[in-house]
Amino acid sequence: MPEPKRRPVPTPRATLSISSRNYSSWSLRGWLLVRFAGLDVDARVIVPDDQSRQELLLLSPSILVPCLTHEGVKVWDTLAIGEYLNEAFPKAGLLPEQRAARAHCRAIAGEMHAGFSSLRSALPMNLRAHFPRYKIWTRAQGDIERITQIWRECLDTYGGPYLFGARRCLADAMYAPVCTRFRTYDVALDPQCARYGETILTMPEMQEWKAAALQEPEEIDELDMEF
Repeated sequence: MPEPKRRPVPTPRATLSISSRNYSSWSLRGWLLVRFAGLDVDARVIVPDDQSRQELLLLSPSILVPCLTHEGVKVWDTLAIGEYLNEAFPKAGLLPEQRAARAHCRAIAGEMHAGFSSLRSALPMNLRAHFPRYKIWTRAQGDIERITQIWRECLDTYGGPYLFGARRCLADAMYAPVCTRFRTYDVALDPQCARYGETILTMPEMQEWKAAALQEPEEIDELDMEF
């Protein structure tokens, strides 16, 4: 007798653990990366405990979210997730094809990952809020000027509409939360950077994320105050 056909074992669905959609820029970056890669994931919201809440208030990337679980691999840290997805889905274009452009992309993504602490402190991500005519202190303004310099250099070099040309990539995911901060705090931008920010904010993925953020019940009063 022929052996009965074995049913294929279903591949476990990928999961992405995230924190607050309204406040967590790191969660947004990780979620955009999986969407840019075309990976279908279950997003699991981790309710912040006291320690996570403290780290959110410190705008720290050290909370272990986002965390991607995919085909038995567990990876956290946004840059690590981006590199993993680039290896797993090379056709998605999360890193540019040319070596020089890849190096440039990694460099500015790393700069966002490790730097701009004054911007993070003075202009925390808050999608529900809007502070018109917000007073920006000097150190944060220096970060803004460096970020817009990066944007202009990329847009001039690679032609836009995204930082490295026609496709969204790791760098766009890394700088997307900055676009929300600029809108929340009414940061004045030159026309080129304003167009780029609008391009990012109107992406369907960003609209989906914001709609979910607006439905979140929990607020962190310390981040909702105007200071």
